[in-house]
Amino acid sequence: MLREQDVGHRIVVRRRTGMRAGRPVYSDALGELVELTETHLTLTTRHGRLRVPIAEVHRAKRVPAARRPTAAAVVELELAADEAWPAPTRDRLGDWLLRAADGWTGRANSALPVGDPDRPLPAALDEIERWYAERGQRALVNTPLPLAAPVGAELDLRGWHSRPPVLVQTAPLAALTPASPTGPLIDAAGTGGPAGVVVELAATPTNDWLTVAAGRKGGLPAAARQVLTGVDQVRFAHAYDAGALVAIGRGTVTGQGRWLGLCLIEVLPAARRRGLAAGLVGALARWAGATGATDAFLQVEQRNVPAVTLYRKLGFTTHHTYRTRVAPG
Repeated sequence: MLREQDVGHRIVVRRRTGMRAGRPVYSDALGELVELTETHLTLTTRHGRLRVPIAEVHRAKRVPAARRPTAAAVVELELAADEAWPAPTRDRLGDWLLRAADGWTGRANSALPVGDPDRPLPAALDEIERWYAERGQRALVNTPLPLAAPVGAELDLRGWHSRPPVLVQTAPLAALTPASPTGPLIDAAGTGGPAGVVVELAATPTNDWLTVAAGRKGGLPAAARQVLTGVDQVRFAHAYDAGALVAIGRGTVTGQGRWLGLCLIEVLPAARRRGLAAGLVGALARWAGATGATDAFLQVEQRNVPAVTLYRKLGFTTHHTYRTRVAPG
């Protein structure tokens, strides 16, 4: 059974949740033990906090800590993501990246502090504030964690705000290709999957695709076109039902050809719950696999529970997280 010294460690708990046909029903939970009393224990899980009465605990044990990715792996993925979402205005601060795109999306209008800024940390952040002020923009910094934890600590001292955490998730490409729903879905390669739906992959987006994306992102300024299309290997997925566009997606291959980057997977409300998002991911995965890519990544806000749930079902797991920090004032 658990003891006080297990608090702060990852544990797995099997709990009794009821009876069915005269037999007990169990469920398992994995997370960090944050509280242990005589009456209950509390876990922090990937779905939030879970309070379990001790009377319901069938058994519980400590498990090895999850392996964190190396700093080099985080840098590799962050640079592949930057390449997949290229801001038209760019500068460097040592190894750090400064990016601007008329304020369209946080990723394209934030500094990326990976590597050495070639100056003391306070001076580097002063330069970031100056660079964005010259462009009439509030300074943003994306802090990959735990890699950029020292940057985050310095920003805390300066009173910078924090946006909700974003999960950077990955999956082997081979796990995504069978993710298309069954039925006659047809992509650009002529493969098949849901009834009456055709998926086409194109090197440029149609006007209808851009309209859906504009609704998702709150408009599309001129800089947005550069962000969307300024990648050598990019495909725009269009899903049609009876000739009408019902879903969109975008895929890029970056990171020296290793990474398929997925974004803007959007299904119109009337067409949801038909497996179209999984179909778009599968079509883009087949295209990327044909180019030689081996892995996929995406970025999703932790609080976007429906999207996180979908991607988990497709096989994505969290590689690391980041927070977008916002200058005060």
